[in-house]
Amino acid sequence: MNLDADAGRVRGFLFEALDIRGAWVQLGASWRDMTARRGYPQPASELLGQLAGVTALIAANLKQPGRLTFQLRGDGTIPLLVMDCDEQLRLRGMARASPDVAAGTLAQLLGEGALTLTLELADMRQPYQSHVPLQGDTLAAAFEHYLAQSEQLPTRLWLAANRDSAAGLLLQALPGAAACDPDGWNRVQQFAATVRSEELLGLGVIALIGRLFPEEDVRVFDPRPVAYHCPYDPAKIHAMLRGIGRAECETILAEHGEIRVHDDICDHEYVLDSAAVAALFR
Repeated sequence: MNLDADAGRVRGFLFEALDIRGAWVQLGASWRDMTARRGYPQPASELLGQLAGVTALIAANLKQPGRLTFQLRGDGTIPLLVMDCDEQLRLRGMARASPDVAAGTLAQLLGEGALTLTLELADMRQPYQSHVPLQGDTLAAAFEHYLAQSEQLPTRLWLAANRDSAAGLLLQALPGAAACDPDGWNRVQQFAATVRSEELLGLGVIALIGRLFPEEDVRVFDPRPVAYHCPYDPAKIHAMLRGIGRAECETILAEHGEIRVHDDICDHEYVLDSAAVAALFR
């Protein structure tokens, strides 16, 4: 598969002799498209980029394709981070942050809060949700804690983001890892812990694996594209307005002269005048 080097992509890999799996993601144009015109302060931009990377990694590893949404809420200077990824690995996300937010640990930036997962699969009657308290000084540590609980597999994560790109590396020890090599998981973690942010952001997966694990036998799988997808969708807004009813819509029109709806996650503005609202209820 031939992908644009600057396009978003995720690749899985397997340590053949160790029963340890991994995944790598790099987001270029898809990440820049998501944050264009948003003007996020640097700490918020970096956290959102890290969230985009880990969401793509986890979505690509789902046993059944589905829509995955992570929401991090807290009482700090970055009170909200949201990232959504569908079964085609199409991302959309947003952050809310104080303009004067300063760099700090995850606890300092988000404060007391929780991580919420929502998972929608085709055969589910209703979405699955889980909530865990935010734990750890970094976003990677918070997700390591979450994945260790939810998947019952030892997991390590390394995440990085700047204005131009976002990237991540995930390692998981499968149930047979200790039997294959008692020291394998410890050894692989120590090698991976030497990775630098600029390597995550700048190296391709083959070069990165060669740098971190030169003595290991690693099989790398084909890449999957990751894209930003947040189209202008008036039909969604029209359905929402029909849901609140004609009387409520006419009350808003009488007060404001128009109905204005802002889609925070996609940063789209929808404006309907009285004629457009009347057409909705014909």
